[in-house]
Amino acid sequence: MLDLAYLRENLEEARQRLSHRGFVLDVETFRRLDSERKNLIHEGERLKQLRNTSSEEIARLIKEKVDVTEKRNEMKAVGQRIKEIDETLGTLEEEIYRFASIIPNLPDTDVPIGLTEDQNVEVRRFGQPPAFDFEPKAHWDLCPALGILDLERATKITGSRFPLLAGAGARLERALINFMLDVHTKEHGYSEVVPPFMANSRSLFGTSNLPKFEEDLFKVKDTDYYLIPTAEVPVTNIYRDDILEDDRLPVKFTACTPCFRSEAGSYGKDVRGVFRQHQFNKVELVKFTRPEDSPLELESLVKDAEEVLKRLRLPYRVVIHATGDAGFAAAKSYDIEVWLPGQNAYREISSCSNFRDFQARRANIRYRPSGGGKVRLVHTLNGSGLAVGRTWIAIVENYQQKDGTVVIPDVLRPYLNGMTVIKPQKVI
Repeated sequence: MLDLAYLRENLEEARQRLSHRGFVLDVETFRRLDSERKNLIHEGERLKQLRNTSSEEIARLIKEKVDVTEKRNEMKAVGQRIKEIDETLGTLEEEIYRFASIIPNLPDTDVPIGLTEDQNVEVRRFGQPPAFDFEPKAHWDLCPALGILDLERATKITGSRFPLLAGAGARLERALINFMLDVHTKEHGYSEVVPPFMANSRSLFGTSNLPKFEEDLFKVKDTDYYLIPTAEVPVTNIYRDDILEDDRLPVKFTACTPCFRSEAGSYGKDVRGVFRQHQFNKVELVKFTRPEDSPLELESLVKDAEEVLKRLRLPYRVVIHATGDAGFAAAKSYDIEVWLPGQNAYREISSCSNFRDFQARRANIRYRPSGGGKVRLVHTLNGSGLAVGRTWIAIVENYQQKDGTVVIPDVLRPYLNGMTVIKPQKVI
């Protein structure tokens, strides 16, 4: 959430910067609401001062044996008006808060300006797409014959866009999770947590999923619980309403959780295979940092996610989001896109973002500077380290062989009891 003080003092600048995101800031509505607020505050302060002065005068008149009935009646009317102002002011401030809660974050000044993903800018690449001496298959054609993916039975069990992995496919998923968590905890300095897989509305508001993206969430009927769309939600809210000590920063957490998304805005997109699902596993990376450290912490976060792909020897590229393609809460975002031979394209496997104090203001997450002074809002960052299902797809497509088998990347073999190749199997 943007700082309301910033909006009041820099409204035109905010309007211009937000226009780069394709967001039209309703300047007139904000000015009207804020003007009403200021007028009510001034009137309330004037009346409270009048009440204080009159109370002293009434006390003096009583000592002088003067009838103060009229004065007291006047002050009752003043008191009633003060009460009305306070109630109206509370309602108005809630309206301003709701108004501000749907304004996206301001893009960093070094983010490329553009409204679509076509204007994202490639930063770097790693590896070369494999050269096959046969026509490579997409995972939805390759995996059923191996007996490791059964989409028909998954649809029967639940519906479309749910996975059913079997045998070596299920083991590969588990191996990837353990491998990713080991890299991030043992080498990158993240502490592992296992958070709840449901979160309340206040937690989702803190990470900016509510109110704007409610249609993307699965809600548990007659409760305030939602299935989490990503571990970012519960992990960020670990410190909601807390004050961290300066010497604890940066705090770095990793978590693997199932993620649940309605994919409300993706009708007809990625309908084949398991690239875009209602349920999937993801290893998440979350950081809490000092404001001055967050830009560099974003760069290291991206490299932490990249390292997983490097060790799996999967070709990928890194792109920086243009202003209009970044997420609602992000000030700056990078996507890591892995090469998928079956689609002959790079596709997103991780998104890494610096939210600056946008989430921290909504969730009231602060820290106490070591040099003293006022507590300050932390900066929050998060990224996928990585989306497990999409990494699974990338492995089976990039490591497929002419005979339909799939070679296991070297770094995963210890997690699979030395298995080197996925061969056709009958599990289900």
